[in-house]
Amino acid sequence: MKRSLKTCVHPDGRFLVGLHRPSYEVLNLRESDHIFELGVDENGKPVRNERNFPEGDLAFDSAQPIYEIPNAFPFWGTTYILSEAARRASTRDVPLSFKPKGNTSFKGWDVLDDVELERVPRPIILAIAQTCRDGELLARLLPLAADFHRDPGGEIVGLKFARGKDGNPRPCIKDHDLYETLGNNPSLPDRLKEVMLLRPGVQGGSPIVGEFLCKKKCHIWEYLRANSYIPWGHFAANMAEDSVRYSVDDLDMDDVRGLRHLYYQRVFCSLAHELGIDFDRSGLLAEEELEGLREKVLSGIRSGRASGLRFSATLWGWNYGYDFSPSGYRLHASHQQIHQQFALVPEWVEDWSGNGQKLPSYAVGDSVAAFIDAYEKETGAGFFDAYLKAIMSNDRTDGQKGPPKELVVFRDDNVILFVPKAQRSQGELQVMATTQVGNILEADSTLRRGLDRAILLGVKVLAALGARMITSYEVSKRFDSSLDQRIFYCLLPKHPQSPGAFSEQQGRWITGHFPEDFARSCRERLEDILKRLQL
Repeated sequence: MKRSLKTCVHPDGRFLVGLHRPSYEVLNLRESDHIFELGVDENGKPVRNERNFPEGDLAFDSAQPIYEIPNAFPFWGTTYILSEAARRASTRDVPLSFKPKGNTSFKGWDVLDDVELERVPRPIILAIAQTCRDGELLARLLPLAADFHRDPGGEIVGLKFARGKDGNPRPCIKDHDLYETLGNNPSLPDRLKEVMLLRPGVQGGSPIVGEFLCKKKCHIWEYLRANSYIPWGHFAANMAEDSVRYSVDDLDMDDVRGLRHLYYQRVFCSLAHELGIDFDRSGLLAEEELEGLREKVLSGIRSGRASGLRFSATLWGWNYGYDFSPSGYRLHASHQQIHQQFALVPEWVEDWSGNGQKLPSYAVGDSVAAFIDAYEKETGAGFFDAYLKAIMSNDRTDGQKGPPKELVVFRDDNVILFVPKAQRSQGELQVMATTQVGNILEADSTLRRGLDRAILLGVKVLAALGARMITSYEVSKRFDSSLDQRIFYCLLPKHPQSPGAFSEQQGRWITGHFPEDFARSCRERLEDILKRLQL
């Protein structure tokens, strides 16, 4: 294949895997030696650093072989698998774990009983706020974070507010980092989480423009974030104050169905409004009503009425998990209470100079569209047909015949949950439609349920393997595109040992396991999850 079309998916439906077998010489250009005594060995003899200062040029005849697998989508770089680490990992029950080493939390600490907390250094307070699992101790830290309103018995029942320059009330927060870290700690009592973060309005004046409520105590608010990092605003579906969900373990199918229902409803209703299609605006649309509206909107777009639409694509994402370092780094762009974000993306953005010219507006699926169009023109094969064939007929990366070779973790008639051949983020999972569906407008109710279920199973599997922070997002095609571009979702866990550095910024993803072994451990955990969810 040409360098311009660098991908691991061969047109005949198999994966391409490269293998570096390094053998090379290195010129020794050092001018001097600096020999030191480093310490002593178990027999008390000195250990020195002579091996760091070899004489002459160096030759490496058999360095570690390294697999190089271009990502299926070339703009996402290349994965390098360290063969020796992956071989060792293949013999373990869990080839990849997201659990940090050592104890990362504690129940209580009586050392603080007689200490004036105001005198404790702030980094230690932040560490306690993040890692403590003692609700009473966490509550003792609250006065350091904000001013609280208490009832006559001394119980915290609300916050104290002061009017800002705009006349709106703002909570009297002393230390924002400490406040958020305490409020996002799962062990803080729920009544205090509600006071600090979960009551509508406590985080600002964002309007609530939708609601999902079902009998199984699943309550979700849909907030509008008008002054958003997304230029046309975005929406946030947040689990409500009476449906506290801080962990993926607490989520069930009703929760995810509700979160996603608000996403589908917002997109279908917004597009229907622009197309002049009538619909019931009195509240939550039932599933049948939602499906009927989707069909009308899709028909309107395909009949040519989309030319006047401002928006031509969707954006959906989910940041799960929260962590804050005592050194002051926030380690994930989220808060702990389960929520998802979504928006509509315009086709064009006007040139700032006002000359009437337009620039194409960014959507992540556009990169996929450009690639698969080029792929078909060069190879004569449809990319997603070849990709699905390669996934289903995969051979092990290391060529071994005995161990499992499957990449698929779960599938139904329309959707697969699988491990990409070239993983990013050391443990990536993806959810993809197996039929020719490119966005949620083309997805009927059966396929939407399949996507919802697979996303839930994917994050639960990652959580079962210890993942505490997971970024998930949708990759879909424009509404007016005729390409066979399949909708898919990337589930990217953060690894505690490698949160990201220059390699990842270059699109070079280093892993120490084979994708087939990771898929096997995911399937093993999935069996128990399916039983508990009764799916």
